[in-house]
Amino acid sequence: MLTFLRLLLGLALVGVVVALAMILVPHRPTPPLAVLPADYEVPSGAGEYAMYLGDCAACHTAEGGERFAGGRPIESPLGTIYSTNITPDPETGIGRYTLDQFRAALYDGIRADGAHLYPAMPYENYRKLTEEDVRALYHYFTEEVAPVRHQGTETSLPFPFNQRWGIRAWNWVALEQPGFRPNTEDPQIARGAYLVEGPGHCGACHTPRNLVMAQDGTDASSQAFLRGGEIDGWTAPDLRGPKSPGALWSAEQLKMLFASGRSAHAAVTGEMSLVVEESTQHWTESDLDAMVAYLKSIADPADPRPVRDPAPTVALLTHPTQDMPLGARLYLDNCGACHFVSGKGADEVFPELDGNFLVNAPSPTGLIEVILHGSTAPSTEIRPYRLRMPDFGHRLSDEEVAELATFLRQAWTNDADPVTAATVAPLRKSRTGEASASN
Repeated sequence: MLTFLRLLLGLALVGVVVALAMILVPHRPTPPLAVLPADYEVPSGAGEYAMYLGDCAACHTAEGGERFAGGRPIESPLGTIYSTNITPDPETGIGRYTLDQFRAALYDGIRADGAHLYPAMPYENYRKLTEEDVRALYHYFTEEVAPVRHQGTETSLPFPFNQRWGIRAWNWVALEQPGFRPNTEDPQIARGAYLVEGPGHCGACHTPRNLVMAQDGTDASSQAFLRGGEIDGWTAPDLRGPKSPGALWSAEQLKMLFASGRSAHAAVTGEMSLVVEESTQHWTESDLDAMVAYLKSIADPADPRPVRDPAPTVALLTHPTQDMPLGARLYLDNCGACHFVSGKGADEVFPELDGNFLVNAPSPTGLIEVILHGSTAPSTEIRPYRLRMPDFGHRLSDEEVAELATFLRQAWTNDADPVTAATVAPLRKSRTGEASASN
């Protein structure tokens, strides 16, 4: 026991020494990753396009607020973090940022005043941005965006997470070397890797977190990269496994999902709706093709094992009886009209539930969220109509939601763990503030 205590004390002292050294040694921002000509000018339209690649509007525009004026709440395991104003307003925005200060925010998470940004800002990924994209973004946000004077809600996390200087220690542990390094000679796949790993920052949601809450790898050299995560209660699915879209879907259907928010198999929901609406629908055809090519290149081979026979579920739903299980009865009453007894829905309208990644996810929280609170498909240029799935939380108790979710996770070819009412109750209360419904 004494040896163990000495070990703990030693580790604590090492931690204190490291922290003090990092506080006392001045931070040196990452310099440009490439030297551009002195007369370099940002090409016309490049700034706005770089903004779409980086999905800046989704986080920096509050619901009902001015574009890029910040104030959007971002839920994290540490508490609620509010996005900042990135318009060129000199008082409340980034109007006084120099190019070097702007780059430091993207690469190192350092504000112009030297304070550390919380890593809800995905600088883990943005530090892979090319200098051309950095310049394009700087030009766009300082020259093309209209200034908005708006002092958003100040982030106020509980101690010790409100001590921003501690983020420096986190950066020292979590951040990888800056710059993008492709591991392929195929130019299309290399472009796709850059888009996914860098500006698209897909790993911020789709990669699980390690012990220090950093992304468990920021490129495909890590086996954990893009293996699925969770954000604000929504499941971000595995993009690489043998049952992932990259393994099972055609390139055409994967591209359609990113371009329109819908495919023959699924529709985006939760945070991904914002990604499609504010980012990927604006990408060029070639960049969408590159992203899809990269995702398919890193996906595992499709699972060769036989799937469950869907016929018993179809028969059960086609010929209902008085002793039908509650979950199946709830499905017919609430879901069957759109998703049908086959669970296959309608292409690009009602998503498949049989084989659905959200339905089969290890965590059922995303599925429960959709049942309780509904979901809205984004409006895109290809599919402008904003399809809305109604919420059922007002009519179903926690027990009924659990029964319905369990049925969905075990119907047709689906094979996921059951759900309990105890899992449903906190998800209902977290968004509505109301106590759990009961019969």
